[in-house]
Amino acid sequence: MKHWRPFRFPPLLQVPAAAPGPHGDDAVQLQASVADGFRQGMDAGYREGVAAGEQAGRDAGLAQGLAEGRAQGFEAARREVLAQFDGLAAPLAAAAEAMRRTCEDYQGALREDVVELVAKVARQVIRCELTLKPAQILDLVEETLAALPPVSGEVEVLLNAEECARIRELAPERAARWRLVPDAKLAAGECRVRTAESEADAGCQQRLEACLDKVREQMGAAAPLTAPGGTAGTGAVAEV
Repeated sequence: MKHWRPFRFPPLLQVPAAAPGPHGDDAVQLQASVADGFRQGMDAGYREGVAAGEQAGRDAGLAQGLAEGRAQGFEAARREVLAQFDGLAAPLAAAAEAMRRTCEDYQGALREDVVELVAKVARQVIRCELTLKPAQILDLVEETLAALPPVSGEVEVLLNAEECARIRELAPERAARWRLVPDAKLAAGECRVRTAESEADAGCQQRLEACLDKVREQMGAAAPLTAPGGTAGTGAVAEV
């Protein structure tokens, strides 16, 4: 900001009062000239001050306008860049979300394939065990009866017809403990226990399904699987 210094006008010329005479007009004229000079000095100082003030105001306004213009331009540019970035990022975000869903679907399908493989192996093992030792299904009957309330009266055990005949042939003593009833609707490895108070499923399938649910639960909490041949996928199958 420009600094101002006060303007000091020269003192008025003190003219002694002239006596009336031929030189009196000169004194009056001199006094008038001094007054005119004073007024001219006042006017010149006023005009100079006004001009200087206007220039200072213009300079200050220009500086403030430039600063505000820069700030507004920066903000407008920032908003425009952000808008362009959002426009470019939206397709990338959609692609990333689609990729994430694809990976989740792939992982889910891979886990289900592993569970299905475990189920197939388990069914083969159960089938072989029951073929070699069909009386093992009676162990399931005993476990089921132990979980039921105290039984009074006769206990019926509904079995697959072929397994029922083989159990009577290979383990007649154990078969005599209950009334074995062949049921053509039951698949191999399935049986139902029926008492006067209740009826329960003692077969292998529902037990296998419970085990597979546990496998699914554990695999869902485990690390992501990889495609067949990958180290992570192989480790997951081996662990199951």
